[in-house]
Amino acid sequence: MKKELFGVFGDRSEFCRHRSETEFDRVLEGDVATVGIRDVGLGIPGRSTAYAGEEGTCVLWGEIYTPKDAGIDPAEWLLRRYGEVGTDALSELNGSYLAFLDRDGEAFVATDQARTWECYFTDAPGSRVFGTDAAAVADTIQSPETADRPLLEFLYLGIVLGNRTTLERLHRVPFDGCLHSDSTAELERFVYEPTEFDYVGELAERLERALARRARHPGRKGLLLSGGYDSRTILAGMPTLDATFTVGSSSDAETAVARKVSEQYGVPHHLLSVDDRYLNRGDDAIRYGNGIKESIHIHHAAYDTQIDVDTIYHGLLWDTFFRGHFLPTDRVNVLGYELPWNRLDPDPNVAETLVGEKFGFIPTERDLVPDADFAGDGEALVKDAIDEQLEGQSNRYDSVYNAIDLVGIGNQPTMPFRYHLADNYLESFIVADRELIDWHLKTPPEHRNSRTLLEAIRRIDGDVLEHRPPDRPFDSIQLNSVQNFLRKKLPFVSGFTGSWPDRSRHYDRNHYDQRLFPNRPELHDLPPRLKLRINDITAWLEETADGNAILSADYVRPPA
Repeated sequence: MKKELFGVFGDRSEFCRHRSETEFDRVLEGDVATVGIRDVGLGIPGRSTAYAGEEGTCVLWGEIYTPKDAGIDPAEWLLRRYGEVGTDALSELNGSYLAFLDRDGEAFVATDQARTWECYFTDAPGSRVFGTDAAAVADTIQSPETADRPLLEFLYLGIVLGNRTTLERLHRVPFDGCLHSDSTAELERFVYEPTEFDYVGELAERLERALARRARHPGRKGLLLSGGYDSRTILAGMPTLDATFTVGSSSDAETAVARKVSEQYGVPHHLLSVDDRYLNRGDDAIRYGNGIKESIHIHHAAYDTQIDVDTIYHGLLWDTFFRGHFLPTDRVNVLGYELPWNRLDPDPNVAETLVGEKFGFIPTERDLVPDADFAGDGEALVKDAIDEQLEGQSNRYDSVYNAIDLVGIGNQPTMPFRYHLADNYLESFIVADRELIDWHLKTPPEHRNSRTLLEAIRRIDGDVLEHRPPDRPFDSIQLNSVQNFLRKKLPFVSGFTGSWPDRSRHYDRNHYDQRLFPNRPELHDLPPRLKLRINDITAWLEETADGNAILSADYVRPPA
């Protein structure tokens, strides 16, 4: 990868046993650990930074903002502040980051409060190794072996849950947690504490401050724009943008709305046309899944040469944090069509909600992993795994609704989308702003919905919805659903389509069975998305495990 944080709990010579110093822009050796960092944004305000002084060493990797009165380099500030208040200093940092700190005979790596960056680690011979690139950390494992249950989770859900990976002995720093030389620990920054306040007004003000913080990134600035609510708010609130980009077809309603919105704000719009490149995932793109998430969410992966900007903005996870994407709504059956009701499901089940509606579960009677200690369609396996996510987490949530969001956010499937962007541009993850996450944690689940968000963004710009999203012509979710229902029932009228291209249609149209599995005809009857997952994990393990893991010919047994 172009950008990377890699380190060992050991001295510089131990670091050099695994990596060459020439691979990194800076290598910092502390009393306990040594870290290398490679990042074109190193030293740019609001981006990665590194500091070494008499107090110790500190590296901040990602997008970082300190309190306004800090007045010094963020890494130096954190090192000093840690000496004053300990790990409470991490609660004062803002952004999407990993923090490494070595001071007073101890060292650790910490995630931000929502673990928007993963940190992988393994206990290599002689030292504990950690880093942002799972493949680079796994390269220090002797004779790596696949982990059956995580591998099955990946194939059934498109994600590996919790802190595990698809390789034995390769682990992840916990959600809202930190890594020490011989242990891991969880912090208490991501805790639901619903309270009463001005949800709309506070969201609008915090969004404006989050956008202002990120408006000073250098170079040409671009935005990945859909026809929905999220990215258009960035377009309305960001003072300077040079281009917008939409993945789609010229005939799509989503594309037409995105173009109109871009014209409304006077920013040139660029269409990234969907063709046979859309599902073409080379090994480089697959690597951004780190063997724990599918690459299908990297919609823009094949279009880097057309996205000619230095800084990129996007609206990833707005629906999750502001509109209750994972929260189950009550529904009423009308002529066999499930219409959402204007309230939360009064009796939801965490695993049922996430497997049945929110995660990309694909059932199959095929025995996916030979000799694994599980057989069946996978539903019981993934539901048990989701239930396990809440063990020991009761201090973080106060209701089943917030428990559902906690599991959804802690295992967010779409993160490869931003990992790819962050590796190729100066990427800004607006939703990771500490003030916005605080809004999410303090706002009761019944107020994390479209109504609240729409009122807030209208306060930012009253004309932001001049061109309505094609699937949401009304503010009311019920009216939108009724109209879609009627469109599906009426002859010669189609229902609304989603924001992204029809993957199954593009898979078949571009003959991906012949491209990916020319010698495996027994796989051709599987769902296209499952076949793409098989291709993802095959490519990742073949590169990472050097042939010592299960290879593609063994993933799916031919039918009896």
